[in-house]
Amino acid sequence: MRRTAPVANAVGLLAGYALDRLIGDPRRWHPVAGFGQVAGALERRLYRPDRTAGTAFTALAVGGPVVLGVVATAATRHRPVTRAVLVAAGTWAVLGGRTLRHEATVMGRTLRAGDLPAARRRLGHLCGRDPSMLDEPELARATVESVAENTSDAVVAPLFWGAVAGLPGLLGYRAANTLDAMVGHRSARYERFGTPAARLDDLLNLVPSRLTGLLTVAVAPVANGDRERAWRVWRRDRNDHPSPNAGQCEAAMAGALGVRLGGRNVYFSRSEVRPFLGDGPRPEARHLKRAARISGAVGLAALGLAAVYPVTVGRLVAAVGRRGLGGAARRGFGAVGRGTGR
Repeated sequence: MRRTAPVANAVGLLAGYALDRLIGDPRRWHPVAGFGQVAGALERRLYRPDRTAGTAFTALAVGGPVVLGVVATAATRHRPVTRAVLVAAGTWAVLGGRTLRHEATVMGRTLRAGDLPAARRRLGHLCGRDPSMLDEPELARATVESVAENTSDAVVAPLFWGAVAGLPGLLGYRAANTLDAMVGHRSARYERFGTPAARLDDLLNLVPSRLTGLLTVAVAPVANGDRERAWRVWRRDRNDHPSPNAGQCEAAMAGALGVRLGGRNVYFSRSEVRPFLGDGPRPEARHLKRAARISGAVGLAALGLAAVYPVTVGRLVAAVGRRGLGGAARRGFGAVGRGTGR
């Protein structure tokens, strides 16, 4: 099974990505929406305006899916086909690439038609900004920024954790990312309670966000982007964003599209002024199709890396770990034997 488990994980990741690419998210009975309802009920029981309660909430809400994944992984130790099916189902449930690209395409089509009221209503599918006063450039900017960041959150990061940790990684990452969306934002209610969830999400996205930035630079030519410019902007501007991760994705996308992102963002309860990322004009409707194309190419590149990892580096890491544990166990038994002999 040591040889078949990595293959099962790789096959499951490929099949789950294909399912997301073909059918996307269900309109009803989405597993992530179900998790959100359970997490919401748990929040109502545990909420107090302090970080201790937030830590307990985060540990329980994320720990539950991780334990479920561990149990399912152990139960399929000698059943690689069942393991692959479970990983495929988990991958499909946690990915959101098709929906993300669809929303960007629809927004671009709506803006090109000049239907600002419809575009403003549509923005809620992508982010939580107040769209009531946004014009075409600001709606386009919000869309490009959301596509850039969510390419990491909804595609690259789930694939990364699925490759590294299998089914527990897939479920645990999506649980943490969902909690961040629920309670990790700045508000009077969640200022302290939501901090543990936000910090966990930041930690889990440190590597995937930087991988997303690098892949965005690499695939920029698929949308007539300039790879050299994307690399330059990414290196220069990626750390200017207040988020430790979002700037990695947005700076690379700005460079790939040749636009300038950042500025004042108005939410329903607050506003923020963020540094500019990139050079050139503000985004327009015509940039949204290109952003969706880049997002799709980044997802395919991340899938390739994720599918290869379990049967290459992942297998090597597991072998080294087993060897280390075996050596430690032998040394421990030897020490016990020597102690008994005396």
